[in-house]
Amino acid sequence: MAGQVHVSRHPLVQHKLALLRSKLTEPKKFRELVREIAQLLFYEASQDLALAPLTVETPLATAQGYEVAERVGVIPILRAGLGMSEAIINILPTVHVWHLGIFRDHETLLPVTYYNKLPKEPDIDLSIVVDPMLATGGSAVAAVNILKAWGSRRIKFLGLIAAPEGVRALTEAHPDVPIHLAAIDSHLNEHGYIVPGLGDAGDRQFGTG
Repeated sequence: MAGQVHVSRHPLVQHKLALLRSKLTEPKKFRELVREIAQLLFYEASQDLALAPLTVETPLATAQGYEVAERVGVIPILRAGLGMSEAIINILPTVHVWHLGIFRDHETLLPVTYYNKLPKEPDIDLSIVVDPMLATGGSAVAAVNILKAWGSRRIKFLGLIAAPEGVRALTEAHPDVPIHLAAIDSHLNEHGYIVPGLGDAGDRQFGTG
């Protein structure tokens, strides 16, 4: 699973991840931790963004600097990916956000797409799919399938916690898509949940569990 799979070893990510996992963490704090970890992961995942020269006037003189030269699109998988996309907007306000609604059928564990509002033509250079949990990998694979069919040529996946099964499914289906994570856990249980994981990321963010 090496190569395109990047698991953060940053001390702040690991510290916040432990708090995120705790069953004692209430929804408000949980949402804050999702945003904070997502920002740290995006910082690592965006290190290869292209830059263009930018000249600015400081209070004292002219200074040469840079600006992001690529159009970045964030594609949260509804609903759990919403908290991560909001975090990225806060540090890169120019991002485009396009939502994909994909849920996992609890009987078959297969992905079902119910919402897709992508424009007719791609208007971004880099697509970043965000979803806190990469469990079976079905939703992530479906999202990347949709983006590639749409015409997106450069795609990354940003998640918080993955199961080995999900990482394997996504890398086998799309070996060209880098995966950025805070952790890869032990396994999936019989219900398709990541162990030890953190439970249902959507329910814990929105207090619906």
